[in-house]
Amino acid sequence: MTPLDGLDFGRPVAPGGYAWWYMDALSDDGLHGITVIAFLGSVFSPWYALARRRGLLADPLNHAAVNVALYGTKRRWAMTERPRRAVQRDAQHLSIGPSSLEWDGTALMIRINEVAAPIPSRLRGTLRVLPAALNRRAFHLDPRGCHRWSPLAAVARVEVELERPALRWSGAAYFDTNEGDAPLERDFVEWDWCRAPGPDGTAILYEALRRDGSRRCLALQTSPSGEVAEVPAPEPVALPPTRIWRMPRRTRSESEARLAGTLEDTPFYARSVLSTRLLGMERMAVHESLSLDRFRMPIVQAMLPFRVPRARR
Repeated sequence: MTPLDGLDFGRPVAPGGYAWWYMDALSDDGLHGITVIAFLGSVFSPWYALARRRGLLADPLNHAAVNVALYGTKRRWAMTERPRRAVQRDAQHLSIGPSSLEWDGTALMIRINEVAAPIPSRLRGTLRVLPAALNRRAFHLDPRGCHRWSPLAAVARVEVELERPALRWSGAAYFDTNEGDAPLERDFVEWDWCRAPGPDGTAILYEALRRDGSRRCLALQTSPSGEVAEVPAPEPVALPPTRIWRMPRRTRSESEARLAGTLEDTPFYARSVLSTRLLGMERMAVHESLSLDRFRMPIVQAMLPFRVPRARR
């Protein structure tokens, strides 16, 4: 496999816009999980939101971060925002501070060296993501094409080797990318997303409520060979809100969906594990819900710096 446009870490990012690369995985034994997101123009940054509110042509590379969330018996969460001088990148490599992502033509190597928050502790190690295939197809999330998403490697494996905390496991993984020319909160109210692997590939749901009241609903079937096909979307299914912040959650399923666990419960974002039925098969799914109205509330913006500190270099 060779580098693709969607995996070009060096591509331009519009002022006030964003690009991010997202990987999540669950271990084969079901005991562990990890999510890594590399942001240029961090969409959840209070510092970037402040720069945009001041009417500046905010530089997305001045608001870069690697978010790492480790789940299971050794939970950790890290997201330190860094300035432009901490970013190094080209088509196949992206470094943000001491952490990096590098594509070698066969695998994506993620090197993590972060400090967890709010209680400081070291989070360090490597992840080797092995896609079954890479997909070239991208989807517009709004009518003007300002926001774009591509499920680059919906079928993949990951090998996790962490030094701090000491942990080794492997499991099914997923890797995608989003990019946009404007802030998410300008054009979207909320969205729900999930990916559900299976022996036939991965089922993906992506549903966004836009500011104009319209919806973008995608239901996809992705094969191990990299093909991506749109399929009819199942009916909406209600999920219980999160326990602490009462964050609303919704999905679509061919039968009742059951909440298997909540990984993240925040004022504006929830990540969960679901037992659901998609493409005629019972599957375990990683699910997320995002409320951008909640994100831009002043009280939420005031809380965010405690979880997203900003480094000077």
